Amino acid sequence: MMKLNKKIKRKLRNRKKMKDVNKSRYRISVFKTLNNLSAQIIDDKQKKTLVSASSIEKDIKAKKVKKIDKSNIIGEILAKRAKEKNISNVYFDRGQYRYHGRVRAFAETLRKNGLKF
Repeated sequence: MMKLNKKIKRKLRNRKKMKDVNKSRYRISVFKTLNNLSAQIIDDKQKKTLVSASSIEKDIKAKKVKKIDKSNIIGEILAKRAKEKNISNVYFDRGQYRYHGRVRAFAETLRKNGLKF
């Protein structure tokens, strides 16, 4: 129970800090499970998801790759879809997850493919 409370507090604290600083940008929200990773670009003003990508999609799921490689693939796909919608400035909401491993690989791939945060 204590571990769950710490994760929720960390998520809310991170999100509050980021929203205060970035009023005119879209938010990239990351969700990860033991085997999968999904991310979406959200417009908080309209409360709508603009772009999303996940490792559960058929073309990614068919490939047998390691978890960090999946994160890189998802980062490339999300950046490509964001460019199609003319989204370049965003802020990265890592939620309750620490910035290492798959989350870090995902963020670095987004930066390489042209998103600025």
